[in-house]
Amino acid sequence: MDSMPKTSARLLALLSLLQTRRDWPGALLAERLEVSPRTVRRDVDRLRELGYPIATFKGPDGGYRLDSGTRLPPLLFDDEQAVALAIALRTAVTGGAGIEEAAARALNTVRQVMPARLRHRIDSLQVTAVERPASRPAPQVGHEVIMVLGAAVHAREVLRFDYGPRSSPRRAEPHHLITWGGRWYLVAWDLDREDWRTFRADRIVPRLPAGPRFTPRELPGGTVTAFVAGRFLGSDGSGDQPCRGEVILGLPAADVSPYVRDGAVEELGPDRCRLVLGSWSWTGLASAVGRFDADIEVVGPAELKDAFARLARRFADASA
Repeated sequence: MDSMPKTSARLLALLSLLQTRRDWPGALLAERLEVSPRTVRRDVDRLRELGYPIATFKGPDGGYRLDSGTRLPPLLFDDEQAVALAIALRTAVTGGAGIEEAAARALNTVRQVMPARLRHRIDSLQVTAVERPASRPAPQVGHEVIMVLGAAVHAREVLRFDYGPRSSPRRAEPHHLITWGGRWYLVAWDLDREDWRTFRADRIVPRLPAGPRFTPRELPGGTVTAFVAGRFLGSDGSGDQPCRGEVILGLPAADVSPYVRDGAVEELGPDRCRLVLGSWSWTGLASAVGRFDADIEVVGPAELKDAFARLARRFADASA
């Protein structure tokens, strides 16, 4: 009944399935793998012997779940996961987070354990990162700083840090860690100045331990995307782009970001993102958004909705 030629391939498929959802009924696993429930039980035992903490749950749909363990077992990836990991590591050298050397070492390690067919695919992938022109290269940020800032944002803990060589110690409530134009920034409420501030991460020297926990505040603009766009590009009508709007696109943020020069993109889910973009006219803004082959939900303002309506009429007339 087992349609897979090798036990190792079946174990890899089983592990991949266990990673995609929390609970897997045993009968459903057997159906997906095209094996018997007995074979599933045997394969689960093999994975446990390799160090994977697979728990069993009871009930009418009793089955298995992959829990977190106390040690890192051998990692197994299917072809798509291995290629995706290699691509991510290859492009990590442009992240500006000080992990370029570590990413290169990790890529070399992953490549060495890949089958020949996957190594050929990875070796044939040559990525050239093209950043938009800047007056000077973006400064590097140590990955230790990035981890400290990210942990403070996640834990909602007041951050104490030095900012620049001659500044006095700062205290802030960190809300978001962002990247913009190749730089890392911390969006935070400055407790001493009682106002929102955007701090460059490369200038931050954290002081440990962190301070007390805080209750998150409402960010001006409603979303971090709108706030950042307003701070960096101007949202009061006096900036270079007088027309600025916000939409929800039915695309992953990673698919949109490379094509947005002066906008802000925020991930909302696997297939949704928020885009804040500006233009010289509302019609031009609607056209710029419409180039993405995706469903569009206009958040605002009304002028942008009207521009979409005008374009819709023009396109309908053109098709007729």
